[in-house]
Amino acid sequence: MDFWRTAIEYFWHEETLPVVVMVLSISLFLARFRQDERRSVLNTLLFFLGCLALQFFSGMIHALKFSSVAAVFHEAAVIGAGIAAIRLMGLLVFRIIVPMGRMTPPRIAEDIFVIIAYIAWGLVRLRYAGLDLGSIVATSAMITAVVAFAMQDTLGNILGGVALQLDNSVDIGDWIKVDDVVGRVVDIRWRSTLVETRNWETVVFPNSQLMKNKFLVLGRRTDQPVQWRRWIWFGVALGVPPNKVVGAVEDAVGHAEIANVAKQPAPSCVLMEMENGRAVYALRYWLTNLEVDDPTDAAVRWHVYTALERAGIRLVMQKQNVHYVKENEKYQSFQLQRESQQRVKTLRRVELFAQMTDEELEELARRLKYAPFAKGDIISRQGAIAHWLYIIINGEAEVFIEMPDGSRRSVNNLGKGDFFGEMGMMTGAARSASVIARTDVECYRLDKEAFESIVKARPELAEEIARVLVERRAVLDSVVQTLDGQSRQQARTRQQSELLSSVKRFFGL
Repeated sequence: MDFWRTAIEYFWHEETLPVVVMVLSISLFLARFRQDERRSVLNTLLFFLGCLALQFFSGMIHALKFSSVAAVFHEAAVIGAGIAAIRLMGLLVFRIIVPMGRMTPPRIAEDIFVIIAYIAWGLVRLRYAGLDLGSIVATSAMITAVVAFAMQDTLGNILGGVALQLDNSVDIGDWIKVDDVVGRVVDIRWRSTLVETRNWETVVFPNSQLMKNKFLVLGRRTDQPVQWRRWIWFGVALGVPPNKVVGAVEDAVGHAEIANVAKQPAPSCVLMEMENGRAVYALRYWLTNLEVDDPTDAAVRWHVYTALERAGIRLVMQKQNVHYVKENEKYQSFQLQRESQQRVKTLRRVELFAQMTDEELEELARRLKYAPFAKGDIISRQGAIAHWLYIIINGEAEVFIEMPDGSRRSVNNLGKGDFFGEMGMMTGAARSASVIARTDVECYRLDKEAFESIVKARPELAEEIARVLVERRAVLDSVVQTLDGQSRQQARTRQQSELLSSVKRFFGL
């Protein structure tokens, strides 16, 4: 009985219970609110409980009259338990309490403060053991110098990490470029900085390397949002006027809805070089999400390509190998005939042209122009003046009205075989709604000039077209939709008469 009483008295002190309660409470609190730290908390708690067990074991050794051995084990256990408690306190302060004040302290700050606390705790225990700390420091000066020389790289990394944090050179979340490595900073530790690349690689840079060499922080500018300028290069023939190229590309990309492309500063196209029979242009845009540079570049290139196609501008490569292939005349004739039949078939689905003869449709088919649009392109803008009609042959588009408060109101969804822009082509009226490409869209475009000769040859077509225009306009005319049946018919008759006059006046009939 005396054995166990002696062991417990040597192990258990007045401060033991408060310390145990504190450690257990902090551990439970961290496990509840920091689930990602549960494993670290559990390991620290097990270490603390192990130190308690070692203290109890030292009490048993003391009861067996091995006082010197018991003192060594007891002191080691006390130091270990203190280290575990300091570690848990560091997690509580830097992972929960400080972030509550909307601050996210760097990991290196936590490491430094915890290490300082470890050293202070060790010195306190040495002082309680009866050692003269002043004499220890004085006699160990030479040893300290030797150790510092041997660990100069490690100390350089530590000081480099501190300097990176103090001067705000780089923050967690920044995208940096070091030599040929580009990635996002995910952690700044006491020895190294961790950078994750887009290839799912984690690159470990010693902090001293970042301090000794230059590196780029991408997308960061004082008092500006995080945006990174990208360049899309392309070449066209020298014979194409630069203002035509620049206007087509800037208008298409500037008005399109492209994910991760900033509206301000607006994309700009510039002529960079003239060489080897071609003009080299660059479209410059600002990337808002630096993680998706290549996919966004690809989307912008597609918009540039479709814009140039619609403008009738062909891309020119720097080097070309021209191969002349003489196709069989019969095969070539078949290809042209099949394309013509496809266009005529498309025109037959358009209600405007229902009264036309086969000869008229074939003539019209030859005048159609191929017009592709990339996803997000504004195909037609509300209020714009454009004397042409679009027929969708592939893809989906959305018709919407821009409200006075800046919001959008969806009116209709268009797909293969649908057409729009008929009012602009037939009357010259401004667009009453906007149309945006919801997928990549392929269209045929019919201009007023292509339709004019047919209408002048058969003026009676104008009356049938005016009737169709009234039916189409009723979809967007909310005032007419709210009238009763008789009033609606009267309104449509009046509109048909007005539209017929507009068509005749527009085509000079």
